[in-house]
Amino acid sequence: MIKENIQEKLIFDNVIVNFGPQHPAAHGVLRLLLEMDYEQVINSDVHIGLLHRGTEKLMEYKTFMQALPYMDRLDYVSMMAQEHTYSLAVEKLLNLKVSRRVSLFRILFLEITRILNHLLAITTHALDIGAITPFLWGFEEREKLMEFYERVSGARLHSAFIKPATFNYPLDINLINDISIFLKQFSSRLDEIEELLTDNRIWKSRLCDVGILSKSFALSYAFSGPVLRSTALPWDLRKTRPYELYNQIKFNIPLGIYGDCYDRYKQRVWEMRESIRICVQVLEQLNNLITKNDNWGKYSYNLSRYQLKTSMESVIIHFKNFSRGFLVPKGYCYISTEAPKGEFGISLESTGNNLIERCKIRSPGFFHLSALPEIIRYLVLADVVAIIGTLDIVFGEIDR
Repeated sequence: MIKENIQEKLIFDNVIVNFGPQHPAAHGVLRLLLEMDYEQVINSDVHIGLLHRGTEKLMEYKTFMQALPYMDRLDYVSMMAQEHTYSLAVEKLLNLKVSRRVSLFRILFLEITRILNHLLAITTHALDIGAITPFLWGFEEREKLMEFYERVSGARLHSAFIKPATFNYPLDINLINDISIFLKQFSSRLDEIEELLTDNRIWKSRLCDVGILSKSFALSYAFSGPVLRSTALPWDLRKTRPYELYNQIKFNIPLGIYGDCYDRYKQRVWEMRESIRICVQVLEQLNNLITKNDNWGKYSYNLSRYQLKTSMESVIIHFKNFSRGFLVPKGYCYISTEAPKGEFGISLESTGNNLIERCKIRSPGFFHLSALPEIIRYLVLADVVAIIGTLDIVFGEIDR
């Protein structure tokens, strides 16, 4: 009887650990309720309703041009990528096609945005694990890229630059030269970050064989982007469903092997190297266009038939387009692009006036986070931190 009573007293309930909410400068306002059996996670409950602003509903009370800045506030690390997707959706409703030089310019800054995103993802993940130096080096490089943002849009973060049906991108030869100089030295900066991390035994012990994802599991949760490609599945919308001029540019799709945290880290490093390769090709083509065209940046191609920026008629039409808004034909469209975090989609509906009738946003981070309870089950608490870092979540797009 005494032994039985002792055994009954030694039976403990699992402990509930409150993980978060985190500061927005980390991985967003994420709150996890973890049911722990000592260090092992038995179950988890993801709370994401801490940032909700009703972005989609707010956009339905705006004109098609006024809704653009909401894109910057979603994934606030990949601003121009989301502006671009929204612009493509509006241009499809308008049945408009951009010129070659505009398409090249967009690709250039889309790949700069991809580098910006992956630098933040890798270096903040390293900071989560305990490596401080890559964070400092990575942010020094991000500052240089933010300067390019500022030179073309006047803003470092919320650029509101790639606008629908507005094709005046004042790209000059000095900016091309400066971006070329950056790209030449950036590969060596990546080498330095890899010297610290890639073969570091502590780094590999924290990431290898942790958070393994299979192809079937990734597809069942509608994963995309680097998280999906880490499972060795070659799905990249720039190749599978080309947009802009990506089908005319040579680049490879990096793939993982095991689908673990280490693969997801290497995936983003390789993608940055491919982005450098894409940017170099685009800069060569833009440089050729500039040398052939003495009037680069002199004309503004808007929705009006007036092209010269100096004409009064053009100023009037420009004012009307940005204040009252332009009319969009009745219709519906869905456009998705390969954003740095995965497939980012915009669903737009118009009833034939200047206001958005309905908008639905497909954010890749929401699908990745929805699978977190399954990924972290039966792992230890330290692995939860490592996995969240490799999923690369930003709550602006998840809890929109």
